[in-house]
Order: sequence, then structure tokens, then C-alpha cells
Amino acid sequence: MKLIKPPTSLDKIDFRHAVFLAGSIEMGNAEDWQASIATALQNTDLTLLNPRRDHWDTSWEQRISNPQFREQVTWELDAQEQAAMIVMYFAPSSKAPISLLELGLFAQSGKLVVCCPDGYWRKGNVEVVCDRYNIPLVLSLPDLVTAIQTQMGH
Repeated sequence: MKLIKPPTSLDKIDFRHAVFLAGSIEMGNAEDWQASIATALQNTDLTLLNPRRDHWDTSWEQRISNPQFREQVTWELDAQEQAAMIVMYFAPSSKAPISLLELGLFAQSGKLVVCCPDGYWRKGNVEVVCDRYNIPLVLSLPDLVTAIQTQMGH
């Protein structure tokens, strides 16, 4: 398994085996669920695109005029557009407004699998979107790992 994080270039990635790990981060305040997924998939040939930047600075102004912020968001959008699969996790302890935005952006892509455990504040909205667009919906991180392995043939 390869793990790619921003701001690493996406130029030389084989996106046929790439899985984007979308979901709760909340500027580093949400649990590092991406690390759990990476550990579970460490013996595969997948490339995991993890937007959880190692050196995120919470003082960066979230505006298009901020080059670091723009670079981060552009990296995430580029990676999701090119990845073979996007998995999205809505942590019950988070609001994850950007993940909700991304769910809307990629709902019709045919490459989403969503994990939304009980307790997520907008679980009903997530369920309706997943139902409408035939997006597989699982309730736990272990089930998300199984979905990745099944869909990606591992």
C-alpha cells in the first residue's frame, strides 16, 4: 500500500488503484480514522489518498487568496476526481461540513462508498442522498474496509 498526502504531487499516481479517504477531519480535531484504514489495508497494492496533511497550520486563512489553503483544496478535488474510489466517513463526533459538500459533489460519480454510523448529526440527510444515488452505505469502519477490499478486488 502507498499512502499519499498533500502537498505531494499527484502526477505519477496510478489512479486505477487509488482510493481517496474523504470524511471527518475538522482541522485535525476528528479521530484519525484514515490511519486505521491505512493499517487495515497495508498489505494491498492500493494507493490511499489521504487529505489529512501532516503539517496543517490552523492559522491559515480559509480563502482562495491564501496559496496554502487553495493548494490543499485543489489537491483534494483533483484527487477525488481522479481516484477509482472515494470512501467517505462521517464521524459521530464531528459536523464534517466539507464532507457533506463533497458528498453532494461526487454523489453521481458511481465511485462513492459512505460510512455513517449512528450518532452523526445529519445521518438522515446522508441516508437519503445515498439511497437516491445508489451509494453503498455502511455503519462501521471495519465494514468500510471490507467495502474497499470488495470493490477494489483485494
